[in-house]
Amino acid sequence: MELLRDMALFVQVAEMKSFSRAAEALDMAASSLSQRISALEKTVGLRLLNRTTRKVELTAEGAGYLERCRRIVDAARTAHEELGDNAGQPRGLLRVSLPTFFGLAVLGPMLPEFARRYPEIRIDFDLSPRRADLVAEGVDVAIRTGVLPDSAMVARPICSLPRGLYAAPAYLSQVGRPAKPEALAQHECIVGTGGARWTLARDGRQVEVAVRGRYSANNASMNRELALRGLGIAILPRRIVHAELRAGRLREVLAPWSVPPTDISAVTSTRLLPARTRVFLDYLTEALAVTPRR
Repeated sequence: MELLRDMALFVQVAEMKSFSRAAEALDMAASSLSQRISALEKTVGLRLLNRTTRKVELTAEGAGYLERCRRIVDAARTAHEELGDNAGQPRGLLRVSLPTFFGLAVLGPMLPEFARRYPEIRIDFDLSPRRADLVAEGVDVAIRTGVLPDSAMVARPICSLPRGLYAAPAYLSQVGRPAKPEALAQHECIVGTGGARWTLARDGRQVEVAVRGRYSANNASMNRELALRGLGIAILPRRIVHAELRAGRLREVLAPWSVPPTDISAVTSTRLLPARTRVFLDYLTEALAVTPRR
């Protein structure tokens, strides 16, 4: 049992690359933590960390040992948590990092039902466009959009959000509707994270159009607001414009043409997930498979 605890302490220090920060996170004295890591090194007969006054770095042997320790510690932690989960509802604090638009416009309306099903789960949301460091920041799961970069993290596809082109009636009455994709080059377009080249498809044909506009944002909710104010045409996830379409505040443009959907994935630092994380991801996948009624 002591060896398992020391392995967990080693993982914390290696991931935070600092004895002082790891000790603070573990609520123990840095000197005690250093002694436990030294004892672990004596037990395995190898130097695992190179220590300087400025930083802590893994040795080659330490890097290999870290991967094995992570799996063992994660498995032990998950087994411990599931003992409690089996006695009743999944419980505990779940830390979730996600884009602002997804949290406010997509996930927010789904939360009351999740809260009803799992009253023992508490959730701490970090809404930000940045990519959180799951390990260093203690994040259980990150919701990310688009193509994911290669990494050691574990990615789980959640869904693809269909998108369309939308504009306010005031904009269309003043400027007119584009009759074909190429006409978008003559319109005010609200440029999002996809950039100023829009790709549209219809019946196996693809058209790429260079668009322009005075406004751009890296947040779909902001782009929706700009479109509602009559400031141009925006590409938006269909899920976040249903209310505006029903009320007539937005109208779809070039409806026979489609734009690429936004892929949504959940990223975790391990495949061994406690019950609270698993049920959250299962619920998210289930809820996003249902298309809201217009």
